[in-house]
Amino acid sequence: MPVINTNTNAQYAQDALKVNAKATANVMQQLSTGSRINAARDDAAGLSLSQNMTSQVRGLSQGVRNVNDGINLLQTADGALIETSNMLQRMRELAVQSANSTNSVSQRGYLNNEYSSLKEEITRIANNTLWNNTSVFGTTTTPNTLIFQAGMNSGQTISIVVSAMDASNLGVNTTAITGFTSSSAALSLIDTAIETVNAARSGMGATMNQLSYSADNMVNISTNIAASRSTIMDTDYATASAQLAKNQIISQAATAMLAQANQQPQSVLSLLKG
Repeated sequence: MPVINTNTNAQYAQDALKVNAKATANVMQQLSTGSRINAARDDAAGLSLSQNMTSQVRGLSQGVRNVNDGINLLQTADGALIETSNMLQRMRELAVQSANSTNSVSQRGYLNNEYSSLKEEITRIANNTLWNNTSVFGTTTTPNTLIFQAGMNSGQTISIVVSAMDASNLGVNTTAITGFTSSSAALSLIDTAIETVNAARSGMGATMNQLSYSADNMVNISTNIAASRSTIMDTDYATASAQLAKNQIISQAATAMLAQANQQPQSVLSLLKG
């Protein structure tokens, strides 16, 4: 029935244009930002899941940086103990030399001078080896417990206890090589000190390897989580482009139909003619 006041067909076309305009705007936003989800209304569940994944990825990335810093710290400590070990070896060599009766009293005094200087340097290195302005080694009363956050969650830590490595704690501070008896006694104490340093370096090496493998694992996990997040969040350009083309065609068709619907009331004029 031809009518003028109510053009239902035109209303259908207008509604279709509004719906299609919203869909087109959404697709264009996805193509412009590269994100499929730009607001919670786009995919509420997907947004929540992606945010959880973002927290995991960022936590893992920081965990990797923490671990690498921990490795650098332990390498600093190990470098200091390399020199400590070298000096203990030299002290042992001097003690062996002094324990020989071919040396005079004055010659043993000269040997002891170098020996004493090495003891002082061992203590100086232990006290002045710093990382981020903090002492690496522990003190006489308190070992230094190093804790590294090697993960994204509480409790995911790797730790190591670093004891004091000065001459006193190594047991060689009161030793001397001024005579045969003192030189022989020093040899035994130096051997114990060398074993103490070796054990400390072994522990540091094992922890550095553990930290390194932990970092590799966190990188692997982070990569996989990021890939999963990409599936949820990122725009599928092939699909979005096809959707945009479809919406544009629908828009053109709806516009044409609206024009046709607007022409229909003109048929009423033919009834009035004659």
